Amino acid sequence: MAKQEHPTCPAGFKTSIGGQAIIEGVMMKGPKKTVMSVRRPDGSIVQEGWDNRPRRWYAKTPLVRGIYSFFVSLLDGYKCLMRSAELATDGIEDETPSKFDRWLEEKFGDRLVKAVGYISMVAGLCIAALLFMYLPAQIVTLLKGFVPDAPRVALSAAEGAVKLGIFIGYMALVSLMPDMRRMFSYHGAEHKTIACFEAGEELTVENVRKHTRFHPRCGTSFLFLVLFISILLSTVVTWDSLAVRVGLKLLMLPLTMALAYELIRLAGRYDNLFTRVVSWPGLQVQRLTTREPDDGMIEVAVASMKAVLPENREDAVWGK
Repeated sequence: MAKQEHPTCPAGFKTSIGGQAIIEGVMMKGPKKTVMSVRRPDGSIVQEGWDNRPRRWYAKTPLVRGIYSFFVSLLDGYKCLMRSAELATDGIEDETPSKFDRWLEEKFGDRLVKAVGYISMVAGLCIAALLFMYLPAQIVTLLKGFVPDAPRVALSAAEGAVKLGIFIGYMALVSLMPDMRRMFSYHGAEHKTIACFEAGEELTVENVRKHTRFHPRCGTSFLFLVLFISILLSTVVTWDSLAVRVGLKLLMLPLTMALAYELIRLAGRYDNLFTRVVSWPGLQVQRLTTREPDDGMIEVAVASMKAVLPENREDAVWGK
């Protein structure tokens, strides 16, 4: 199909619209609203949407907006995952619940599900801190006993190598899980749909299919930048005490996320040598976290994208 540019949006522009893969679907966040589309067991697509939060000063101020956006994305993303799991399994017969399960449902209902969800999220953050802050520092501390005179920069570089190894290894292992491979395909559909829109082409399955599944403004790239920046900042942190080092790195985490967010914004907004260098490592990691989608997955992503487009599509362009 021939290229058909969007009214008021020239081909090659950069959009502020972003998204996330969820269970059997895609969530897209536009300038004014957010919509999630999910494929139901009967093959139909169901959508749910809501208006975005008002953009206060803390959502606009450099550095501060990165910390705010991280936690908002974390909470919204988790809610979408939980809700998509319900929609994607609606109508599927479950095993007969046990007496204990029925008692929990009667006594607590949705409150129990929400409580378990938030506990799981907090536990996940604690495990992440253990894997990417304590464990690498502990390993290098043990190795330091064999090279007591090793400079701080060398120790930090070794710690960074361990961090990156854990990160890449974790992503590689997760990508082997069938359910995660399917979600990664929806992740690819999300990226390809955004790329099609940025190319100024009509949002059809045929047009979306030919675009790349890699995008510089991606959560995977953000996580990689967080790791890389943390490695750089940790070179100034003491190695005299493991507890002090881990504690200081935790205190530096907001700054690390803020800097990573600003770099991701630049990479998503501009295309030049600097942004291409910044984006390249994250794009390579996306080879693990995205897969080529089928046409049905693309259809779901397109449905979400179309639902969040503003009436004046120029409002979806960076800087508008």
